[in-house]
Amino acid sequence: MLLVAGGLAQLSLPPAAPAAPARQAADRRAEVAAALAERAASLSSRSGLPVAEAGYRNLVLAAGGGPDRLTAAADLAVRIAGYDDHPVVYPRRIELARAAGGWRVEREESASGPPALWDFGPVRAAPGARCLVLASADGPDPAGLVEVGDRAVPAVEELWGGGRPGRLLLELPATEERFARLLEGDPASWADMAAVTVAAPGAPRNTPADRVLVNPEAYGRLSGFGRQVVITHEATHVATRADTRAWTPLWLSEGVADWTAYRDSGRGPRQIAPELARDVAAGKAPTELPEDRDFTASAPGIAQAYEQSWLACELIARRYGPQRLIAFYRAVGADDGQGEDRERRTDRLLRAELGLGLAEFTRLWREDVAALKD
Repeated sequence: MLLVAGGLAQLSLPPAAPAAPARQAADRRAEVAAALAERAASLSSRSGLPVAEAGYRNLVLAAGGGPDRLTAAADLAVRIAGYDDHPVVYPRRIELARAAGGWRVEREESASGPPALWDFGPVRAAPGARCLVLASADGPDPAGLVEVGDRAVPAVEELWGGGRPGRLLLELPATEERFARLLEGDPASWADMAAVTVAAPGAPRNTPADRVLVNPEAYGRLSGFGRQVVITHEATHVATRADTRAWTPLWLSEGVADWTAYRDSGRGPRQIAPELARDVAAGKAPTELPEDRDFTASAPGIAQAYEQSWLACELIARRYGPQRLIAFYRAVGADDGQGEDRERRTDRLLRAELGLGLAEFTRLWREDVAALKD
């Protein structure tokens, strides 16, 4: 508006120039998004995964070293058909180059966290009656693992109910080195670990997308009985995931998993806890329940820590019954544990559920440990 003598006059301005750089950036983003949508749609055929849903989210673009190159950061959300209630989210770093028909993905890799199994190459899906094995195509035949998984699921369901264990998902990489990379660990630290349960990112706590990662070399060295124990143990972790919290002692969570796996095996304490029995015979009986650090993959005496934990849970199940053990486990992992001292909480819930405190429970457990010498 312009003020002139005698009144107002309109100031005529030329039309604003289009924001060309912004429009170009928007066009480029749309082209990349379309290329990634096409890539997500081809994930099943490229990887061998039985994909129910796949897509890239939270796309961020950056210059890639030239006018025809870009680097993208995005979250790849993948839901396995019949197994995942919620997509598993993989942060990805993607390199793209301009091609005649748009943008082409030249490289994609994990941006943070461990790689995905299919980053090592194609996967073959081996479905069972109660489980699904995703195995590296260049690795061991997954058929035997499918049979073990199918037996593990009903053994766990009998105690812990249905739901999660009814959809047991196992991943079998081709080598121990790949197994360690999936855990972001040193292969030497995981050499004796046959399997590990991991919580895949991106799903709510009460409906977790858990996977059992299997070390093909350590698992392959086990007897048939040992393989069944390992997979049933891990299936128990999957079944109890929503009842397991940061304030659940590892002696309880690992002990419950072993107790479930060995239940009805017909084996006695010295057969199930041979390393602990040898320690007791040598005058090296433990006096306290295992601490969390005793379960670290490379910790000395890790086998004894598992055996001690099994014996603690066996004590509860034998004296009070399996359902009391399960009730105690769920009480320990209830939501009201946030901020409470863990040892005090364990003591309080032992009194509430079993009628004895932690000190008395530990005394009874030491008696069972000592009995291994007989």
